[in-house]
Amino acid sequence: MILAGDVGGTKVNLALYNFEAGQLVRVRSQKFPAGQFASLDDIVKAFLSDPAEKQQIVAACFGVPGPVRDGRLKLTNLPWTLDVRALQPSLGIDHIFLINDLEANGYGIPELKPESIFTLHAGDAEASGHQGLIAAGTGLGQALLIWDGKAHRPIPSEGGHCDFAARNDREIALLQYLRKTLNGRVSFERVVSGLGIKNIYAYLRDMEKLDEPAWLKHRLATEDPNAVIGECAEDGSSSICFETMKMFCAAYGAETGNIALKVLAHGGMYLGGGIAPKMLKTLQNGVFMAAFLDKGRMSPLLQSVPVRVILDDTCALLGAAAYAEARAAEISGTSERASSVK
Repeated sequence: MILAGDVGGTKVNLALYNFEAGQLVRVRSQKFPAGQFASLDDIVKAFLSDPAEKQQIVAACFGVPGPVRDGRLKLTNLPWTLDVRALQPSLGIDHIFLINDLEANGYGIPELKPESIFTLHAGDAEASGHQGLIAAGTGLGQALLIWDGKAHRPIPSEGGHCDFAARNDREIALLQYLRKTLNGRVSFERVVSGLGIKNIYAYLRDMEKLDEPAWLKHRLATEDPNAVIGECAEDGSSSICFETMKMFCAAYGAETGNIALKVLAHGGMYLGGGIAPKMLKTLQNGVFMAAFLDKGRMSPLLQSVPVRVILDDTCALLGAAAYAEARAAEISGTSERASSVK
């Protein structure tokens, strides 16, 4: 059995997987509020309360936000430092791995069922080659999926922290507004993320003076602002919300196109994270793809690149499980996946 984890700034998702006929099958899963625990060890121990179940675990992998160096990571949104050398004796699991959360998503893509992927732009569906992954959620994650002739090898990236590139007068005005409100540098994550949605909304309200009706102001104060903005953009009930998500989509599409150019993503681009699946209608209104393709002489190249949305929010867990099994098999010489195939 494999233990997989998806560690975020506010929650930790854990799952146990077995293999049937070479495919990952979830045994059980649970979500934990990260802030209520002193460490990842405590969360895992709460999840693995059954000693008999714990004894069946042969390997574990946790997808974590940020760059992992030598099996170690200091989280930015939690007072935790994760180190495989400390986790192994604490949890009593021989093979434990830490990988970047977008890297985990990259390993999860081959494990997804066809219905878990929505095609936004077909491109050349028969083409093969490198792929790219971009995921707007709490932050903006990115990864490169390098084709080695047999499989895609996920390469983690912190590209979401690169400088935001304004492309027109409206985005230049947004950049100037954010430079003042953020007191300096503006990264893509400040525009293309959950925080970015709120930043764009504030710009449109404060600088372009778009109307914020009383009912909307009340909902933003009493509910999740991003969910409200996205919902009201999707159903057309608010012009300021529609314009917010229009600007968000344009920036998202532009940066997705940037990655496609940098990695020559003939094999396609994937949109992960929690935001894209909730705004499929907005993604299909043409703004995202117009920005994606708006690359001058390189536009014909991008026209052939498929763009797909990952709908399964367990993709990172699947990837962490797949990675743990593969690495443990390399070390031990015994493959859980292979032994499940009759």
